[in-house]
Amino acid sequence: MSGAIRVVIADDQTLVRAGFRVLVESAPDLEVVGEAGDGAEAVEQARRELPDVVLMDIRMPRMDGLEATRRIVALDQAGGVRVLVLTTFDLDEYVYAALRAGASGFLLKDTPPADLLAAIRVVAAGEALLAPSVTRRLIAEFARRPEPSQVTPAALASLTDREREVLALVARGLSNAEIAELLVVSAATAKTHVSRVLAKLQARDRAQLVMLAYETGLITPGSS
Repeated sequence: MSGAIRVVIADDQTLVRAGFRVLVESAPDLEVVGEAGDGAEAVEQARRELPDVVLMDIRMPRMDGLEATRRIVALDQAGGVRVLVLTTFDLDEYVYAALRAGASGFLLKDTPPADLLAAIRVVAAGEALLAPSVTRRLIAEFARRPEPSQVTPAALASLTDREREVLALVARGLSNAEIAELLVVSAATAKTHVSRVLAKLQARDRAQLVMLAYETGLITPGSS
């Protein structure tokens, strides 16, 4: 399928992988190019196939999905590979850890089929699948369990005052449309601001922007 979004499915349960394969391949614009039964296999598949998206389970033998995500994100030749984490566990610690590892999205396995297919397309397009509810959980996690920052405030030096303002709003879970309304600008202008912030900070997606905003101290948990 020329031009189709290429997907690798990583899950330790054969029946689950088979179900996801049938679902993904039911969409004319998606194709499965590999399967993995554990994290180590997922990393190898990502290296070999360079898919657009890896559907990644968290709890797997040999190497879990979080470590596999970290390694895939770190692959130089796999710069365009996005990881969409799928899990049965709706726990704050997994959301936090998955996004910190570099995942571009986080979904529960009981997500409706149409929503899962839409999520693959969103992540493949380079956007983060980070619903406001997930962002709020992430923020709550920072408030409860802050970690030593690996990022200095100087990392934000290249941003204009407006771009810092936009970054802070992204970190509070606002969508482009909500940012546009709040700043009284067009949706296109808000999107441009977000794109420039992503480029200047060399961030993969909005998920990383949330991390950066907190780790640099631009905003702090509980701030209005």
